[in-house]
Amino acid sequence: MAPSESARRAAVVGSPIEHSLSPVLHGAAYRELGLVDWSYERFERDADGLAELVGSLGPEWVGLSVTMPGKRAALRLAAEVSERAAAVGVANTLIRRGPGEWAADCTDVDGVTGALRAAGGFTGGDRALLLGAGGTAAAAVAAFAELGLTEVELVVREPSRARDVVRTAERVGLRVEVRRLEAVDLAASAAAADVLVSTLPGGAADVHAPALARASCALDVIYHPWPTPLAAAVEAAGGRLATGLDMLLHQAFGQVEAFTGRPAPRAAMRDALVAATGGELALPL
Repeated sequence: MAPSESARRAAVVGSPIEHSLSPVLHGAAYRELGLVDWSYERFERDADGLAELVGSLGPEWVGLSVTMPGKRAALRLAAEVSERAAAVGVANTLIRRGPGEWAADCTDVDGVTGALRAAGGFTGGDRALLLGAGGTAAAAVAAFAELGLTEVELVVREPSRARDVVRTAERVGLRVEVRRLEAVDLAASAAAADVLVSTLPGGAADVHAPALARASCALDVIYHPWPTPLAAAVEAAGGRLATGLDMLLHQAFGQVEAFTGRPAPRAAMRDALVAATGGELALPL
């Protein structure tokens, strides 16, 4: 059967991609919005493969969600780049504007702000403590600026690798202090911060969990297996905690709205993600 004229397609692109939960979120949104002819797929592509894929897409394609390792390549493919994507230096969203024309955005920033407000209980402040210096850390810095924070203590294992995150901080007007992980009193830093974000890979923050538990508002980008030692320590100490799953949910809202031109059905998307992950986290809106 040929697709109808109203059929539209979107997809998530990256490598590895088979476990991506983005189809759960977008599929739930399209169903709730009554977009019965819309589909959302997965494509296994590296950064070079992304460019080839984008060049092959027909007019029925409305957008792509881009995950690693293609986020920098996505930025280069776009003729139109949002201010925050330019500040972060990567794009996780490509939006079709016309034949051969794409716009790039970084809704990862929304993922951090939404997660910290809804799950982390963030209501305001000046100072952030940020662990790690990868792409998620750069998005977190841009989110700090949107949240009204003015300074960030960036703690990394190797300061020379922090240059991209420092550039993002400079672009969004945040004061940044880079410190080596082994030389920091993490308990004091966590207690002094209005928000803590750990972008360290699985297990890397475990030994520091007791010190970091002094944070009153925290985001641990790891959500599986759950709970992480950091999450358990923060919650045991009475702090509020957001997770990478909260980030995934909140970043998807902007993508759905960019692709469809309609408000994202947030509750339906949240409920689908809760169901797909076994109800492990409540994912407040």
